[in-house]
Amino acid sequence: MTEPLPPADPVAASPAPPASPASPGSPAGPGEEPRRRLHPLSPLLRGAKSLVVIVAAMSWQTLGSVGLGVFALLVGVLAIGALVVFAVSWLNTGYHVVGRELRIHEGLLWRRTRAIPLERLQSVELVRPLLAQLAGLAELRLEVVGGGKTEAPLAYLSVRDATALRERLLTLARRVGAAPAGAGGEAAAAGDAAPAEAPAWQLHAVSNDDLVLSQLLTPQAMFLPFGVAFVVLQFLLEDTWSFVAIASTLTAMAGVLLQPVRRILSDWNFRAARDGDDRFRLSYGLTETRHQTVPLHRIQNVQLTSPLLWRPKKWLRLRMHIAGAASPGGNDAQRGDRLLPVGDQATARMLLWHAVPGADLAAVHTTPPPPRTRWLHPFAWRSLGAGFADQVFATRSGLLTRELTLVSYARIQSVRVVQGPLQRRLRLATVYADTAGGRSGAARDRDLDEAWRMAAELSARARQAREGLSSPHGAA
Repeated sequence: MTEPLPPADPVAASPAPPASPASPGSPAGPGEEPRRRLHPLSPLLRGAKSLVVIVAAMSWQTLGSVGLGVFALLVGVLAIGALVVFAVSWLNTGYHVVGRELRIHEGLLWRRTRAIPLERLQSVELVRPLLAQLAGLAELRLEVVGGGKTEAPLAYLSVRDATALRERLLTLARRVGAAPAGAGGEAAAAGDAAPAEAPAWQLHAVSNDDLVLSQLLTPQAMFLPFGVAFVVLQFLLEDTWSFVAIASTLTAMAGVLLQPVRRILSDWNFRAARDGDDRFRLSYGLTETRHQTVPLHRIQNVQLTSPLLWRPKKWLRLRMHIAGAASPGGNDAQRGDRLLPVGDQATARMLLWHAVPGADLAAVHTTPPPPRTRWLHPFAWRSLGAGFADQVFATRSGLLTRELTLVSYARIQSVRVVQGPLQRRLRLATVYADTAGGRSGAARDRDLDEAWRMAAELSARARQAREGLSSPHGAA
């Protein structure tokens, strides 16, 4: 295994954020920094997003029934109403850091204050949707330990302010978490000045050409011409070519075309870097750019995927499960857990070594289940497997799309042996290595005696790995 390259090309330190005006009627308390507002363009951008959603919900049928003039009037009224609502909300929204908390104040009739303890802060993601990019703005999305969704997004700030605030919160969170209970106030006070961004060095940059080609080598792209032909055929069979029919057809075609394009736009210009604080720094996206920071101690497992059409080029996709990370809208395609959208085995091996220190992809070997498993999986039983490596428990599955899941022993929360009715007749069992958040490595359909031995070995290795962690951040 080759050693990682030494740090190079450190990222320049972020400048301190300028003092934003305090909210009217909200004077800062003794020793507190003034409450700051969001960017003045925030109401306009939030109103525009809401207006697009409302117009899309009204659909082309509404336009056909009420006419173009009434439809335009409704859109104008809704636009003014949304702008007024968000302007009032902006006037009563503010944020500041008080001691060991980030406090966000909002509401006019019903005032609400969110207090986010910095020791629970998981990550701070800087996101720039298309409208925000055009306006030179960004939003911050906060992930906290145990949270089911993104907490208190700050939309929108200038890019300079958002970058500086992001680094400040992450630095304060590390200081508060590392400080003793009685020294928390001093640690927070010491971090009130905007910190310099930790030096980072780039690990890998995904070629956009490879990204486009990889998405063309997917079943969705292969069947795309058939989908377009079906939509066009439906349009040609219509008796009349009304405006509503044309618009509906174009909308349907857009839905077919955008499905394979969405992942390309999402993973465009993917960059993976490391800093001196044991964190991944990921940046990606074209129409919506994201800058994500992932602490290594929050990575629970890594999954390697090899689709059928990628195998001639020996390409892989890497995803990581991050404890406490929320999935926006429950859409897995939008999750921020990508580690390598597409790459070769050498790149995957290098990134795995950084994600799970000491884990070597070349040293991972698995053994298949007993031949009688073919009664449960007539075609795919040879694709199943499980095995132990020095740092990870490996399980594989998948016939057309091969998947290899690597679970770090130190992240295993529990070990289960499960038998279904058919498995009991065949003396088979499945061993699950559970991690935080419910993601598991599953050794499917092992011989019953082997399954119990495997469970005992997993428990012993997990206990030994946790006892051997020298860092307080090593456990999940």
